[in-house]
Amino acid sequence: MAKTHRHSTDIEGWLRISQAEGVGSVTFKRLLSHFSSTDYILGASVAELTKIDGIGPKTAERIAATRHKFNPSPELELAEKLGVWLVHLEDQRYPPLLKRIHDPPPVLYIKGTLLPRDNLAIAIVGSRRCSIYGKEQAARFAHILAAAGFTICSGMAYGIDTEAHSGALAAAGRTIAVQGCGLANVFPPENKGLFDKIAESGACVSELPLRYEPLSENFPPRNRIIASLSLGTIVVEAGNNSGALITAKAALENDREVMAVPGKIDSPFSRGSNRLIKEGATLIESVEDIMDALGHIGRQLKDGVTEAAKQTEAQVEAPLFDVNKLNLSDCEKTIYNCLGTEPVHIEQIIGEADLSPGSINATLISLRLKGLIKHLPGSHFTRR
Repeated sequence: MAKTHRHSTDIEGWLRISQAEGVGSVTFKRLLSHFSSTDYILGASVAELTKIDGIGPKTAERIAATRHKFNPSPELELAEKLGVWLVHLEDQRYPPLLKRIHDPPPVLYIKGTLLPRDNLAIAIVGSRRCSIYGKEQAARFAHILAAAGFTICSGMAYGIDTEAHSGALAAAGRTIAVQGCGLANVFPPENKGLFDKIAESGACVSELPLRYEPLSENFPPRNRIIASLSLGTIVVEAGNNSGALITAKAALENDREVMAVPGKIDSPFSRGSNRLIKEGATLIESVEDIMDALGHIGRQLKDGVTEAAKQTEAQVEAPLFDVNKLNLSDCEKTIYNCLGTEPVHIEQIIGEADLSPGSINATLISLRLKGLIKHLPGSHFTRR
């Protein structure tokens, strides 16, 4: 289990205010700027609250009437049980890139660890429904960037997000998943194994109280956190109505780079991402393109990242290996031995390998990136 960190000082007051009616991220930031402490906010009169820009008499009354209703004790007890820690906006551990936006979450719930190196993060996002090409590109870019020291940020949804997290994990790198629900839930629930692996090798985070359900209205605000934790956002595949486009918009609004991997012009999976390129997003074909898009930071890191990319590409493009001479993990050997020259469905692999679905998914990506297996349509796999 990931180490549990101490909550921020006075987290109880922050929770009471953030859960008061009429207090969103922007209003909380204005209240804090005016009153300078949560104690003053909790004790302010209705008249004093109305002095804040954007707070009228009715909103002030709602805030005053509900700011003490939320009981933080059960929330903090559940957080302790789940291994979740809470950090507020004035804590030095709060992610600095996220803190700079105009509506940062007052409180972040975290399962896992946040490290200073996570400031060097790239978001990789895309549609839940995606092509094999999209999955491969998401996993490939995540693997290369994570191996070079970047943290990969995404939303743990099916499709591109899952491949991005798994690619980073296959490289033994760090990854952050931002959930659109409280951390007492996992969405989608089938990604529970992936959730646990991410918490061990990075962090699962949310701005929502622990028991909040994954409602549709939670996901657009979630996407701004993905974009804002990162130096830039790469959209791999996105349809015209994909939530990944909301992440790209949030990145632009918060002065972050937006990049997109080109897709087939007749594919519905690529219409949104191709449109981003038309509108000025940087077209990404290689890690060198990513480094160029990141400007000064990218130029400083380009040589090291390019070398890591060459090593990974050499693994992928190598012809036939003597598998017995490769340094494969036990999981990789088990799954490789499940495959042959005829396509095998992933359900058959799950049935034969005594491993969790999350481990199998991450290992298949690792074997793919090493050039040992191929991913075929319909979730089938075969040896190269």
